[in-house]
Amino acid sequence: MIASVRGIVAVVTQDTVVIEVGGVGIELFVSRMALEQCHEGDEASLLTRLIVREDALTLFGFQSTQERQLFDTLIKISGVGPKMALSILSTLSLDNLRNAISSDRVELLTRVPGVGKKTAQKIMLELKDKLPVGLDAIPAGGFEDLNSDVMDALVALGFSVVEAQTAIQSLPQDAPPDTEERVRLALQFISS
Repeated sequence: MIASVRGIVAVVTQDTVVIEVGGVGIELFVSRMALEQCHEGDEASLLTRLIVREDALTLFGFQSTQERQLFDTLIKISGVGPKMALSILSTLSLDNLRNAISSDRVELLTRVPGVGKKTAQKIMLELKDKLPVGLDAIPAGGFEDLNSDVMDALVALGFSVVEAQTAIQSLPQDAPPDTEERVRLALQFISS
């Protein structure tokens, strides 16, 4: 079992990084949070999970223990494979996922590419009582309806869910409660 990898980041792509360890380049599929921490030429340390299939050995990298625990929990759900679990972690922040589960907001999970309504409902049902230790539900309202409206607007404008989520997370804590203003601020972030 490979629990973690530390080395120099050689290559960064849209969903993978290659980390050189002792002259060997190790490719890891990573979440958006982990990808944001990796820059070519810098040293990186990622927690990992090795998935063994008949035709492949695939290594997944994570920024935190919580992220890896949630990944492990997600892949135990029937119909959720490692790539879908990683897509969920890349699309929704841990707080947003916790809030979606605690408040039964299936529509937040259906924003994840590849997750339909039935799969989202199954994930919600399975995770309701199985949130890993340290991933307790946060109070309702942690993911404001305003941000949901901003997400909808950005996606309607043609941005990907990941781009919209990143822009929303960049909004300052004291951003005005007006949806139009929040969309304008998010668009400024995307264009910068």
